[in-house]
Amino acid sequence: MRTNTIDKQILAIALSLVALLVVPILINPKQGTAFLKTILDFITGRFGPLYLWACLGIFGFLIWLAFSKYGKIKLGKGNPEFSTFSWLALIFTAGIGSGIMYWGIIEWAFYYTAPPYGMDPKSVEAASFAPTYGMFHWGFSAWAIYCVPSIPIAYAVYIKKQKSFRLSTACRGIIGDRADGLLGKVIDVCFMFGLIGGIGTSLALGTPLLAEGIHHMFDVEKTLTLNLSIVVALMIFFSICLYFGLKKGLKLLSDWNLYLYVAIAVFIFIFGPTAFIIASFTDSVGVLFSNFFRMSLYTDPVGKSGFGEVWTLFYWGWWFSYAPFTGMFAARISKGRTIKMLILGQLIGGTLGCWLAFAIFGNTSMFFEISGLVPVLDILQNEGAPAAILASLNALPLGGIVVVLYLLIAAIFLATTVNSAAYTLADVASVNLKEGEEPVRWYRVFWGIVLTSISIILMYGDGLEALQTLSIITALPLVFIIMLMIASFMKWVRVDYDSVMLEQQNTVSEIAVEEEVPVSKVEKKKTKGLAGSKLSPKADFK
Repeated sequence: MRTNTIDKQILAIALSLVALLVVPILINPKQGTAFLKTILDFITGRFGPLYLWACLGIFGFLIWLAFSKYGKIKLGKGNPEFSTFSWLALIFTAGIGSGIMYWGIIEWAFYYTAPPYGMDPKSVEAASFAPTYGMFHWGFSAWAIYCVPSIPIAYAVYIKKQKSFRLSTACRGIIGDRADGLLGKVIDVCFMFGLIGGIGTSLALGTPLLAEGIHHMFDVEKTLTLNLSIVVALMIFFSICLYFGLKKGLKLLSDWNLYLYVAIAVFIFIFGPTAFIIASFTDSVGVLFSNFFRMSLYTDPVGKSGFGEVWTLFYWGWWFSYAPFTGMFAARISKGRTIKMLILGQLIGGTLGCWLAFAIFGNTSMFFEISGLVPVLDILQNEGAPAAILASLNALPLGGIVVVLYLLIAAIFLATTVNSAAYTLADVASVNLKEGEEPVRWYRVFWGIVLTSISIILMYGDGLEALQTLSIITALPLVFIIMLMIASFMKWVRVDYDSVMLEQQNTVSEIAVEEEVPVSKVEKKKTKGLAGSKLSPKADFK
């Protein structure tokens, strides 16, 4: 057992901060939550536009970077560790979690009844924007925030040969050796604290949905005990997957998660309101591209409807709290891919994966409400979102089976997210890990137990709302840390570009000499992957 790989200092600081959060909320939940809400109101009131401009700027930066000369840089030697399908599945399931199964089907209802821009509730115009705003909040902007940390982290490890995937390592181009000191510790602990808040938000959404499903299928009373039982069961499942590691545990789980996700979406598309789904999605794409900049920078300073604070700023804060984690995880599994592939894979692949939920699940639920088949809005108001979600699913052909599969996918999504988070936390809180080496098994399992235990403790104190609020609050310093990472990356890449490209060209030439084939064929082979190899997409589907 390699206990010498644990960074005891970071571990102690992170757990102490978590304890400082949990204990006051347990002692006095109402005052603790109210205090955090006051901080949240201050941040959104003073720094709200910062979140909006930062998100839009990051999206523009990534588009430029992907198609610039720097986009050709390959992150590490050799072929990709995972097939393209498994790679995208790991990134998508780690970054999204069960939230997409929750909001994808019901988010339209909130925008339909309380629309932005002064529109009348339940109007034709509101119905046009209702499915669009979900696609916006879970689309290119969200995945840009997720993607941007992965570039400097991957560059630091695979090009600069740094020894860890920490945020402080990716900032080394600017802060230098201070990355190994107090400043580096602060950066890494901010990330860990933000991630714990983000995972708490996912658990807060996923657990009630699963509890509603069990109540619906088995007529079990919805109580705190049921919620706790679900979290404990998930914790056992998390621990088993973490024990088997990245390739045998998380990869297989992510692959099957994506298979089931696409399968149920195809089923609903075929047997649901197909014509309405196609027409509404087409309209939403047009509305989104026509209003992208307005939606990105909407603050409503005169009307003060609070729409931007309640929705867009909440989502941007949530994405920023998750971004370092998704960046680390994406960097960890992206060795052998170019910067352009890493950017486009996340922006396009991640966005299309989310749009699938809003296009099919969300528009199906909206159709049931508008056509009078299911009173979705009444159920939402009287019984809550989980009940409205299950009522929509149950109205489909084979509704009982659809509900079971939907809940299974939601549980697996939640499992992959917590698993990936626990894996990343164990990675960050370790030292002296060699390239490709995973944290020790018991340490991965330990972090999985910590994450789920926090949610259990807060359920007793009714503090999940506080943890959701905290995820937005902790996102503020992460915005500045991500900007520091971008500056560090640009400083590195401008100095290194010529030497890096020369080294990579020499590597291609050496392979060409060994295999006695033209260099151009090797470059093509290296870019597209070795067909028929164990790591190729073609081989995965044999």
